[in-house]
Amino acid sequence: MRIREAIHADLPDVLALMRELNPDDPPLDGARAAQRWDQLLAQPGAAVYVAEVDGMLAASCTVCVIPNLTRDGRPYALIENVVTLASHRRRGLGRAVLGAACGFAWRADCYKIMLSTSARTPGVLAFYRDCGFRDDIKTAFVATPV
Repeated sequence: MRIREAIHADLPDVLALMRELNPDDPPLDGARAAQRWDQLLAQPGAAVYVAEVDGMLAASCTVCVIPNLTRDGRPYALIENVVTLASHRRRGLGRAVLGAACGFAWRADCYKIMLSTSARTPGVLAFYRDCGFRDDIKTAFVATPV
């Protein structure tokens, strides 16, 4: 297993991971996917971490550091799109990419890292708790377009 930041050439494998994360999403058009990928990789304070196993990407997550005017000006981070291929789960890959993303945020002097999940299964929630995330500090709300 190799943990690293994603590069431009990883787009096809990352798209495959996203399909596993959200199988009901319509596939992104190739040009639009490439444009969004380029934007994400160029975004200051953002990184996508991937786990590579035998030359294949098997897990990933995205982290974004947000500038802030509270907490003595320390930023905070958001982690999104944490996914491991079903065939590679329970091998520490998700924990590894999540750890790399958290390390990125802590090195940026973030005072907190936020992560939300739509998963309700006890195993997924226990995974995030085991990775150091707490669900008893704040209440999260999500708005979506009408």
